[in-house]
Amino acid sequence: MKKKLLVIAFILLVLVIGAVVVIGFNLDKIVKTAVVTVAPTITKTTVTLDSVSLSLLTGSASFNGLVIGNPDGYKMPFVISVGKAAASLSPGSLLSDKIIIHSVEVRAPEITFEGNPLGANNLKQLLANLSGPVDTNATQTAAASGKPAKKLQVDDFLITGAKVHASITGLDSFTSLAGISTNTFTLTIPDIHLTNLGQGPDGITGTELAKTVLNQISAAAIKSVADYAKTNLSGAASGILNNIKNTNTVNQIKKGLGGFFGK
Repeated sequence: MKKKLLVIAFILLVLVIGAVVVIGFNLDKIVKTAVVTVAPTITKTTVTLDSVSLSLLTGSASFNGLVIGNPDGYKMPFVISVGKAAASLSPGSLLSDKIIIHSVEVRAPEITFEGNPLGANNLKQLLANLSGPVDTNATQTAAASGKPAKKLQVDDFLITGAKVHASITGLDSFTSLAGISTNTFTLTIPDIHLTNLGQGPDGITGTELAKTVLNQISAAAIKSVADYAKTNLSGAASGILNNIKNTNTVNQIKKGLGGFFGK
C-alpha cells in the first residue's frame, strides 16, 4: 500500500510538472491573444502585437511591436507604437487574483498627434474611447477561453524617450499664407514616471491602468505640441493679421485658427 501511494504521488507530481511546463510554453501565446482580443474592445481601435516573451522562472516579460491604431476619423496610421517594453513581475502572482508587476519600462515609443491641441485631436478621442462602454461580448469570450480578467499592481512604470510626430490640422491655409510649414513637426516629451499603482487588496484593472498611462501620455504630448505651435506660429499670426487690410479676410483666418491663439 505504501509503495502504491508513493507511485500515485509520483504520478501526480509528474502531471503537475507537466501542466506547469505546458502552461509555461504556451503562456506567451495566451497573453498575446488576450491583448489583441481584449484591448480593441477598450480602445475602440485596432491593436496589434508582434510577440510576447515571458519567463516564469525569472519573472521577466517583454512585449515587442505593440501598435495602437488611430481612432476613426484620423489619417495617421497609428496613435502609439512601442517597439519594445520590458517588465519584471512576481511569477507566483500569475496564479493569484492580482498580478504583482514590480516594474515596467517603455523606451522610445512613437506617438502621433493629429488635430488641434486646444480642440479635437486623436489623443483626446482615444481617451474618450477608453471612457466609453466596453464590448462585454468580446471580454466574456476572452474569459471563457481561459483568460479571466485579473487585477494588477504596478509598483513602477517608466516611459522614456517618447517622440511625438505632430500634425496640426485646420491651419493649412494660414501656414500657406504665412509661408511656413510648422504645422508638421516632431518633438521629444519629458519622461513619464508613475509609481504605486493598484496597491492594496483591490488592485486596478487593465482598463484603469491603460487610462492612467494614456492620460499622462496625452497630457504631456498635447502640452508640448501646444507650446511648440504657439511659439512658432503666434508671432507669424500677429504679423499677418496686422498687415491684412481686408476685414473679411482677417475674420476668415481667425475662424480657421479655431481659437488656437485665443483670438
